[in-house]
Amino acid sequence: MEDYQIIELYFNRKEEAIKETDSKYGSYCFAIAENVLHNAEDSEECVSDTWLKAWNAMPPHRPTMLRMFLAKITRNLSFNRFQARNAEKRGGGELPLVLDELAECIAHESDTENEYFAKELEQCIRHFVRDLPEREGDVFVRRYFFTEPVAVIAKRYCMTDNNVMVMLSRTRKKLKAHLKKEGYFSE
Repeated sequence: MEDYQIIELYFNRKEEAIKETDSKYGSYCFAIAENVLHNAEDSEECVSDTWLKAWNAMPPHRPTMLRMFLAKITRNLSFNRFQARNAEKRGGGELPLVLDELAECIAHESDTENEYFAKELEQCIRHFVRDLPEREGDVFVRRYFFTEPVAVIAKRYCMTDNNVMVMLSRTRKKLKAHLKKEGYFSE
């Protein structure tokens, strides 16, 4: 079933929307959650919660890209679950590594908590990634949006782990410079 047809099912409040969404995007969303949580049960719950959030968001929201809309919901739910699960201890997996890697690019002031500032920052980063060469942008998104391990990215793009880490390091430096130029980062 095409995405626009699935979205129409949501807008018509047909329960078939969830079945079709799960059929088309269930394994995709599970993989996103699993990259963050490394726990099948928690990942399955995040996917179920994604369907509920999608149901509650449509209508009024009509996503232009259903796949990315669902990915963002799953990712946010997974990050929230990860933070709740690891509130007292720093857990393993890719998420702490990803957050540590990006920490050098983002200002540490409490202003970043401000919703307006966060939206502007998100838009600035989105534009930065779109302006990257395709492969570099894909690697960056796979690491920092989908929290894929470096080894998985390296295999996907026929690169060594070291090449991926160097590419990511250089891209983070570019991002830091871009954010500094835009006034989001000061030393």
